[in-house]
Amino acid sequence: MKSLYLALSLLVCAHASAGPQTWITNVKLVSPEKLDRIESGSVLIEDQRIIRVERGAAKAPKGALTVDGKGGYLTPGLIDSHVHLLAVPGMSFEQADHMKAMAAEYFTQMPRSFLYYGYTTVIDLAAGSREFIDMVKASPLHPDVYDCGAPLVFANGYPSSYAPPETRFTTFSNFIYDPAQADKIPSRFKPEDYTPAKGVARVKADGAICVKTHFEHGFGNQRNLPVMSPAVYAEVRAAASKDGLVLVTHGNSFEAQTFAVNGGVDVLAHGMWHWGALNKSPQVPDEIKLLLDRIAERRIGYQPTMQVLYGLRAYVDPDYLNNPALPKLLPKSMLAWLKTPEGNWFKQEVTEDDTDEAARQGMEEPLRRQRQVVAYLAKKDANFVFGTDTPSSPTYGNIPGLNGYLEMRNLHLAGMSLAQIFKAATINNARTFKLDADLGTIEAGKVANLVLMKTSPLADIAAYDSVQTVWIRGKQTARENLAAR
Repeated sequence: MKSLYLALSLLVCAHASAGPQTWITNVKLVSPEKLDRIESGSVLIEDQRIIRVERGAAKAPKGALTVDGKGGYLTPGLIDSHVHLLAVPGMSFEQADHMKAMAAEYFTQMPRSFLYYGYTTVIDLAAGSREFIDMVKASPLHPDVYDCGAPLVFANGYPSSYAPPETRFTTFSNFIYDPAQADKIPSRFKPEDYTPAKGVARVKADGAICVKTHFEHGFGNQRNLPVMSPAVYAEVRAAASKDGLVLVTHGNSFEAQTFAVNGGVDVLAHGMWHWGALNKSPQVPDEIKLLLDRIAERRIGYQPTMQVLYGLRAYVDPDYLNNPALPKLLPKSMLAWLKTPEGNWFKQEVTEDDTDEAARQGMEEPLRRQRQVVAYLAKKDANFVFGTDTPSSPTYGNIPGLNGYLEMRNLHLAGMSLAQIFKAATINNARTFKLDADLGTIEAGKVANLVLMKTSPLADIAAYDSVQTVWIRGKQTARENLAAR
C-alpha cells in the first residue's frame, strides 16, 4: 500500500510541476519515419517536448493553448550539420575585428537567420571559441547548437597553414604532433601532449559530439600541405570510438575520400569535386563508382556542400546581392557595405584577376563533377546528411538560412529527390550525429523543435521558403519576427 501511495504522490507532483501545454492542430504531419502517412493531425507540447501526437481528429486537452495551423504542413525542425558560427560572411577575421559594431549586429541577427528558414539545430564543425558558442546559446532566439569542439589538425596542415607560423600553434592549439616536422614546431610543445588520443580527449572534455579532421593537400598558393598517415588516422578513429564521438573528415577529392573511407570515417564533410587524374572524365569513372558504392553501403554520412562552390560563384553573379531575401537576413549596414568595392575585397581571390565569365566557366567543371557524384549517390539512396558549410570561406555567398535553401535547390537540381533532401535535413542528420533520441522526427518524447510550412516539402523545393512558424523547444515564433530589423 505504501508503494501505491508513493506512486500516486509522485504522479500528483509531476502533474503539478508540468508547464503550460500547447496544442498545435489542423496541420498535416510530415515526419520522415512516416512518409507514407502524410495526414491531418495534432501535436501536444509540454515542457519543451512533444508529449502526444494524434493522427486524425482529436479534442484539444483542457487548458492547453490551441494553435490553428490552418491546414499547413508541420515538420520536424531542420538540421544543418555543417556551420561555422564564428565567421562573418564577406569579412576576414581581421575585418570583423576592425568593424566590431557591424560584426556585432551580424552576430545578433545570425541565429535568427538560421531560424528564418527553419533550421532549429546547427552543428558547428570547428568551434574554436567556447565563449562564442555560449554567447550564441544565450541569445534570445537561437537554434539548438552542437559542435565538434576545436578542430583536430595535423601540424602545419590545413587549415592551420593559413595562420602565421608565429601564432599557428596557439590559434590551432588542438593539433597532432608530427615528429618529421619537429624543426617546424615550437619546442615548448611536447610530442606526448599532442597525440591523436590526447587531441580527441580534449574535444570530448569540451562537451563536443564529434571530432573534425582534415585530409587536404591545399589549393591556391598552398598545394603541398602535410597530411596525416593512415596509421595516425587509425589512432584518431580508435580514440573517437572510445570516447563516443562522431568522426568527421574534411575531404573534397577522390584521394581524400578514399583515405577517409579506408580509415572508417563516419561523415564526409564535403562533396567530391576533385577527381585528380580523372578530372577530364565526362562521366563518373568506374574507380570512383566503386568508392561511392562503399560510401552508400556503409551508410557513411555524406555532405555534398554544393554551396561551397556556388558561394564563391556569387562574386561573379551580378544579381546575388539583390536577392530579396538578403535584407531579411542581414543588418542593413552590412548589406550596404557588401555592395561597396571594399565589401567586394574577396572577389580578387575568387577570380584571380580573370574576367567574370572566365571565372564562372572555371567553376563549372568542379560543379559538373560534384553534380554527377550527387546523382550517383542519390540513385544508391546513400546516407546524405544535410550540411551547408556556412560560411565556407570569407565569401558573402554563404548567408545563414538562405545558404541552406540554396543548397537544397542545388541538391534537387543535381538529382536528389525531395524525400531524400527532407530526410537528409531531419532524420539522417539526427541518426548520424547520434541526436535521434531528441531530434529528427515528430514523435512523443522528442524535443519540440518544429516548423510549420505553407506547402509540403515533399511536393516542391520552394516549400522551404514557405515557413510560417517555428517552434524552438516549444517556444513559438512567427517567421516575420525573425527577419532583420
